Amino acid sequence: MAGPRDAVITSVKSTRVIAARRLASRAFRARQRLFLAEGPQAVREAAAEKGLLTELFATADAAARHPAILDAAHAAGATVTIAADEVLASLGDTVAGQGLVGVCRFLDQPLAAVLDRPARLIVLLAHIRDPGNAGSVLRAADAAGADAVLFSAESVDVYNPKVVRTSVGSLFHLPVVIGVDLAEATAALRGRGLRVLAADGSGPADLDDEADGGALAAPTCWMFGNEAWGLPEPIRALADETVRVPIHGRAESLNLATAAAVCLYASARAQRRCAP
Repeated sequence: MAGPRDAVITSVKSTRVIAARRLASRAFRARQRLFLAEGPQAVREAAAEKGLLTELFATADAAARHPAILDAAHAAGATVTIAADEVLASLGDTVAGQGLVGVCRFLDQPLAAVLDRPARLIVLLAHIRDPGNAGSVLRAADAAGADAVLFSAESVDVYNPKVVRTSVGSLFHLPVVIGVDLAEATAALRGRGLRVLAADGSGPADLDDEADGGALAAPTCWMFGNEAWGLPEPIRALADETVRVPIHGRAESLNLATAAAVCLYASARAQRRCAP
């Protein structure tokens, strides 16, 4: 909970507030290697990971509603500031803010670190541009028990406030690699024994057939493409197989996040059934 030594800020012109607000810019985030996490769930998860949360801004009302989060922030060594509502509004990315905004250190890892660990399910995002979709896929990957999520160099910034928010804390749960080269990553994953599957509505292989035939029990990397134009042929050629999610009704297609969840859970189920 709020302590007697917590700083109090009432002005949006405070130098600390201005510095935090600049983290809305990708270039500034990259220079400082810091990003913003908004809302109780994201801040709670950030505080739980050692060394990630450096600063917490909270309204007095939010501090009263979430004393355990402030205690966790204190325990994590973060600077806790009780701020006026307008200060939090200037930092938040949503119209209806929740009174908590954390400043966090970058958490991405090099690809080599991910490859050094055993992995059975990895997600590779190829040219994903929409931050809401990227955050939703992160959340689905976390829920399905994926071992890591890799972002291609052309994909949205994983520290974009909307990515962080829509991941609902999952960004802090699993290893993330950014800026990967697709050809290098797929070759390296295949070298570690993973089968690379490209998810695309025009794929010749059917997800149900893959699952029924037992192919999804193998260590797998699922590659998902851009929301508007999917996976072009040169990218599909990097995969061992291109797989479509079958449409049994009259819907034209599934959106990216939904298709990713379906594919990842199909793999997770198959792998769990075959686990010793």
